[in-house]
Amino acid sequence: MSPRLTTVILAAALAAAASHVAVHSDAGAQQTGAPGMTGAVYTADETGNSISAIDLASGRVTTVPLTISPHNAQITADGARLLAVGEPAAVMHGHSQPSAGHAAQEREGLLVVLDSRALGGKPLATIRVGGHPAHVVADRAGRRAFVTLSGDNRVAEVDLARRTVMRTVATDRYPHGLRLSPDDRELYVANVEGGSVSVIDTGTLKEAARIPVGKAPVQVGFTPDGSRVYVSLRDENSVAVINTARRSVTEKIRVGDGPIQVHATPDGRHIYVANQGSEAAPGDTVSIIEVATGQVTHTVRTGKGAHGVAVSDNGRFVFITNTADATVSAIDASARKVVATYRVGRGPNGVTFRAIGKLALRTRRKTAMRLRWRKQ
Repeated sequence: MSPRLTTVILAAALAAAASHVAVHSDAGAQQTGAPGMTGAVYTADETGNSISAIDLASGRVTTVPLTISPHNAQITADGARLLAVGEPAAVMHGHSQPSAGHAAQEREGLLVVLDSRALGGKPLATIRVGGHPAHVVADRAGRRAFVTLSGDNRVAEVDLARRTVMRTVATDRYPHGLRLSPDDRELYVANVEGGSVSVIDTGTLKEAARIPVGKAPVQVGFTPDGSRVYVSLRDENSVAVINTARRSVTEKIRVGDGPIQVHATPDGRHIYVANQGSEAAPGDTVSIIEVATGQVTHTVRTGKGAHGVAVSDNGRFVFITNTADATVSAIDASARKVVATYRVGRGPNGVTFRAIGKLALRTRRKTAMRLRWRKQ
């Protein structure tokens, strides 16, 4: 099996300059939003070389082409910026090999920073980060981002204001998914080929521990209190549970075939696990784990190739990217069923949610600051 989690089909490089990006609104993807659904969901469309934005109130989907093949995307805590990581989109010659002229470029992956309110505009920043970037997370202050470099077996710390990599730290083999602890003090990093999770101190940027977990750990997910981390084990069809105080695995929970991303609900009661299956037999289920019992209590059927998981801030809805179907499924967490499906760009992998109130609060704060300055 290839170390890639999904088959990346590198499409033709985008001809448009970054300052003049076309925005495509797919009328066929437009739906009526489910009752009570607000905010926005963004997907990293890896094989489509694009980002898709879903306005949940209206159901409207807007897809914006990028000059990278984004594997993962993450909204900043204030909702203002969207971070996306991937390798540059390259012109392919023949069936599978890029031309020699693009080989060096492809080895150097990029972090692209976008204005979440104006995705079609020029990127706020494009930062070279290293070999084969997989996932990105930002701290709560929005000052630093952390990127897994699967090709370099390292994690990069990026200063978002200076737009540069400040430090890197070595991990085990093929680091992929990562998440920050609720207090931002530690990073937990899933090392797919190493069968381990690296614990990184974000202050010193040193590996504080390396925890053996099982076969092909892909992503990690914290409970809101930070006491547990759930790790998807793709090649075991299970999820490992880490006690963060002991830094050891306490149990494993059987889920569906090929689990990829995991995410806790805000109340800490449930863990959602997307079961992608394999390329030959794409999975189409999401396992719901009850934290109190450690049991899978429900299984929800979504689209084919269930991969990414994001949860709304109020915990009412869970969003799943379906890589093989190029769709996003919205699950009602109370009813435990899919209530809406949205067509997005090709090969959606990572997914992130933005609450509508975050930008409004940020705008009010900026306005208040300007008014105070004028009065002085």
